[in-house]
Amino acid sequence: MRNNLIETVMGGVVLLIAIFFLTFAYMSSGYKNSEGIPYWAQFDRIDGLFVGSDVRISGVKVGTVKKVEINPQTYLAVVYFTSASDVALPKDSSAEILSDGLMGNKYLALIPGGADENLSSGAEIKHTQSAVSLEGMIGQLIFSAKDAKKGETAPTAEKK
Repeated sequence: MRNNLIETVMGGVVLLIAIFFLTFAYMSSGYKNSEGIPYWAQFDRIDGLFVGSDVRISGVKVGTVKKVEINPQTYLAVVYFTSASDVALPKDSSAEILSDGLMGNKYLALIPGGADENLSSGAEIKHTQSAVSLEGMIGQLIFSAKDAKKGETAPTAEKK
């Protein structure tokens, strides 16, 4: 009978420790279930941006990407996201997709404008800058360096 009591107490202690660690992990994760103010923007390309990605202003997380889809008329990527309800965005604000370091995750960066009027809830941010393709930049660098080594220049039109 004594062994059963010790096993039960030890099981309870292990369960309490597991609950403590799960609570600590949840609290330190920075997850907020607040909805905030919804906005949307269109981009040429959103490589690496996905639902759940951060929305940041000056490097500080203020929201989350909620939905990503394609506009069938313009073939642009449409990104729906939220921003904290205490952060009002001016009408001339812009959005760009940046990388968290050289090989880090992508996030949506908001750059507040200087207009006196603010965007309304559900408004479109019209000024956008798409994600930069790291592979494309490396390819341009390699091929431009190769052409420079050969002494080749870009062809120019002859003047008559």
